[in-house]
Amino acid sequence: MLKKIVIAAALVVSTGTAIAADSNPFYAGVDLGSTKVDNLGGRKTGFGGFVGYQFNPNLAVEGGYRRLASYTISGVDVDLNQAHASVVGTAPLGNGFSVYGRLGYNKINVSGNAGGKTATASTSGGMFGLGAAYSFSSNVSVRAEFQRPSSDATTFNVGLKFDF
Repeated sequence: MLKKIVIAAALVVSTGTAIAADSNPFYAGVDLGSTKVDNLGGRKTGFGGFVGYQFNPNLAVEGGYRRLASYTISGVDVDLNQAHASVVGTAPLGNGFSVYGRLGYNKINVSGNAGGKTATASTSGGMFGLGAAYSFSSNVSVRAEFQRPSSDATTFNVGLKFDF
């Protein structure tokens, strides 16, 4: 099984390198959105950044870091932060529009602070997301995405992506 995955990855990389030779395949961006964690009150503002490598028009890998939310619970300030890596599949629709999906892995760090004392914890696991994008030019696009970083949290983000 591992041998098949390695061969498939090598084929994708070699195909993507040949296609991407015409333009720089690297991109980066920022996003702003809201996060809802079950049983922790309403939606909270989140923000983050991401970087990626576009193998071809339909496949990329992406990594990012996001402040999911900040809560105050019984006098304790709680911050949730996410680091993630994922594979992004894109389907162009025409006229600059596209839809995409992501599958990946993320680590969510939780830190609490009260009275000068701090406690931290983390959880890791799979994540997925669905989104849509519109390209204003060959190197600037806007995207909106629904993401499920854990079984009890959802995010909705709007961001700008810059191709280099």
